[in-house]
Amino acid sequence: MTRTPVRRALLSVSDKDGLTDFARALHDRGVELVSTGGTARAIAAAGLPVRDVAELTGYPEMMDGRVKTLHPAVHGGLLALRGEPSHAAAMEEHGIAPIDLLVVTLYPFEETLAKGGDFGDCVENIDIGGPAMIRAGAKNWQHTAVVVDTDDYADVLEAVAAGGFDADGRKALAARAYARTAAYDAAISDWYAGQVGDATPRRVARAGTLRQSLRYGENPHQAAAFYTTGDARPGVATATLVQGKALSYNNINDADAAFELVSEFDAGAGPTCAIVKHANPCGVATRGSLAEAYRHAYRTDTTSAFGGIVALNGTLDGETAEEVVKIFTEVVIAPDADADARAVFAGRKNLRLMLTGGLADPGAGGRVLRPVAGGLLVQDRDSGRIGADDLRCVTKRAPTEGEMADLLFAWRVAKHVKSNAIVYAKDRATVGIGAGQMSRVDSTRIAARKADDIREAEGLDASPARGSVVASDAFFPFSDGLLTAAEAGATAVIQPGGSMRDEEVVAAADEAGLAMVFTGMRHFRH
Repeated sequence: MTRTPVRRALLSVSDKDGLTDFARALHDRGVELVSTGGTARAIAAAGLPVRDVAELTGYPEMMDGRVKTLHPAVHGGLLALRGEPSHAAAMEEHGIAPIDLLVVTLYPFEETLAKGGDFGDCVENIDIGGPAMIRAGAKNWQHTAVVVDTDDYADVLEAVAAGGFDADGRKALAARAYARTAAYDAAISDWYAGQVGDATPRRVARAGTLRQSLRYGENPHQAAAFYTTGDARPGVATATLVQGKALSYNNINDADAAFELVSEFDAGAGPTCAIVKHANPCGVATRGSLAEAYRHAYRTDTTSAFGGIVALNGTLDGETAEEVVKIFTEVVIAPDADADARAVFAGRKNLRLMLTGGLADPGAGGRVLRPVAGGLLVQDRDSGRIGADDLRCVTKRAPTEGEMADLLFAWRVAKHVKSNAIVYAKDRATVGIGAGQMSRVDSTRIAARKADDIREAEGLDASPARGSVVASDAFFPFSDGLLTAAEAGATAVIQPGGSMRDEEVVAAADEAGLAMVFTGMRHFRH
């Protein structure tokens, strides 16, 4: 395959990592180096010959660096079609030399934003010349190779040593180049929309960087990959995989669901464990230790917990790790793990341990995108939170202090259960969860049956649903679901309210002796 030699390279990089070694390797292979500002100074400081762009353009860098490469001497060298006589004539007439290799890493806008830069800092870190050069060089991929990531330096040197890039190599680099400028502009446009308070901008764009290719998606016939968006939110994208097999699509999806749920319970809430299967919690508990929290979460549904995801809101310790390894578990995700826990897991080489470095903020904003045929659904992240002062008691009997604690616990869990969602909880532990049913009554019955399973497994005299509270993610449209919960033994209810039949449901609660509070907030999860 025909290769195009690299005789001249223009380097303009914000990220100086590996720059001097890379530039030296290019020089040693006979490549002329042209550069800008700080990049040129770094190359020259390494004792390498480099020509400043100002020599090409005849204009100095000006306006605090805002203008330096926006000139025909640069863009002509990037865009010229080498075999086109009129292009060759224009180059000859205006003294424009061809540029075979362009290396650009853009101003760190995303990093500045992530670090909390103010408006002025963010604006000044919007690159203008860099994207313009990248787009020009990538358009002319037949003649110009464009590099936008320092990770590609080794491949560039290999290609130069082999006589240059072939057509497929240049075309692949062009695809990466346009993806980089698209991602850059997406971050800027999203930020600007936030600055002006535009919740529904005319156009929306999101971009990601490949974290890993996956063996397949939800099923073996589906190709899949995991991309990160650069958001600093602790979770699966920021986590380090300490040990275990490579994560699958379903592992990542379920681990995200589990960690978002357990993040509802910060350190002040007490040690909390959530066990998730197929993106739905099958058990959640708060106790005096993570080990106890795990045991009570596991108790909710010992069948579904097999092969599930375990999420913890604190540092995983050896005692908890010993409990977790008693059954097959796909992933454990936590902010951290101590040496004892790591030693326990080391004997289970396939068990994946992910450490995030912190909990996610359940009250933080953000957007969630979901594809539909021909479009995207975009909404705010469900960051709604309810405290005791936000609740309105609508029944004759008010919840006791213990019931109130359980109601708030169950409400936090219900937020992360697929609709229609029903959660029975007692002593800050789930005893039954009904998820994803088309009928709220069916979810109520399923959750009650899960509690009965505990009674049978442990030989209890009564279902642990007796004396529990129940949370419903949305209002009860009829009193039947509420009465089903009462029959199961629930004594208090938390729900949004807002049904046309609220009066009927409240009357039924009073008749059954239930305490019921309205949140005024719904938590549908589809």
